[in-house]
Amino acid sequence: MKGKGRQKRHEKSINLALQGGGSHGAFTWGVLDRMFEEDRLWVEAISGTSAGAMNAVVAAQGMYDNGADGARDALAEFWRAVSQAGQSSPLQRTPFDKLTGNWSLDSNPGYIWMDLMSRLASPYDVNPFDINPLRDVVEKFVDFDKVSREDDMSIFISATNVETGRARIFHRHEITLDVVMASACLPFMFKAVEVDGTPYWDGGYMGNPVLFPFVDHSPSQDILIVQINPLTRPGVPTRAQDIQNRVNEITFNASLLRDLRAIQLIDKLIEQGALSEDEYRRMNLHMIADGCDEMLDMGASSKLNSEWAFLTHLRDIGREAADRWLSQHFDQIEVCSTLDLTEMFDDFGAPSGQNILNLNSKIGNVL
Repeated sequence: MKGKGRQKRHEKSINLALQGGGSHGAFTWGVLDRMFEEDRLWVEAISGTSAGAMNAVVAAQGMYDNGADGARDALAEFWRAVSQAGQSSPLQRTPFDKLTGNWSLDSNPGYIWMDLMSRLASPYDVNPFDINPLRDVVEKFVDFDKVSREDDMSIFISATNVETGRARIFHRHEITLDVVMASACLPFMFKAVEVDGTPYWDGGYMGNPVLFPFVDHSPSQDILIVQINPLTRPGVPTRAQDIQNRVNEITFNASLLRDLRAIQLIDKLIEQGALSEDEYRRMNLHMIADGCDEMLDMGASSKLNSEWAFLTHLRDIGREAADRWLSQHFDQIEVCSTLDLTEMFDDFGAPSGQNILNLNSKIGNVL
């Protein structure tokens, strides 16, 4: 991958869309580490939500300092700092969990208490001073002046407007510490984060991650989604924690599915002549999702596990997943999609004919 101080040998370019998911964002760290290592590929823009937003701004600062190598180094240092900040946390695995190789915190008394309180009380009651150790890590580690000046790579971060329920997309020059923390603000754990007087919650509710900024603001027509929230989870959850976890997965994937469906419909409209390619763009869609299979059994509580061994384990899974994807699909970048949306949305039926024309106004509303 090209960068300041490196030979520019890139053959193709791509946009990266990074989902949020707490500590599972270390999987995305691994994906980015492999992508920035690839000299044939140039990352044109990154869209990130929550942990994805943190990965995005850290990578941008590293790019400003030392190109692709700087991005890789910055990500490694950031996740090390996250782990060190979590060493004093009461949310740790029990000795039995460590012995059995269980990464979740389900048996930790502190996690059980916190999970219970989040269902019974507001963070305005139990966390009146809005303490968030991760905010201190981001503030100490990320130089937002450098992020705003890194003009080789565009960044888009989403947060959810509490009052309107709509997604707000922040561009590189608008990104501050408050913007990143707003994108990662889970309303059951933290107070809403205000940006310019407007309260925001986690961007995952309305854009996890957002895709349409790539259509309007990136020269690359390829979008690679790094998924860490599984779309499919076999079986029916019966435990209260498992039910809540699956509800969260469905909720945080809903906005992504909406955007993918809209892009599919736009492609169909262009194909059938209802939209002009002079005004609308076709986008090639790709996804790295095989890491989700390995995270399925880790449990929602593992998203709060900041042990270095766990983070590096996820990083390694992410690097391997990215390496497999590049080996299988590099030649298809800038040629065609490798994500089969027809199969993904087969329950909707194939859009065609007059139905597509009728959907034109609906797509306009989505955009």
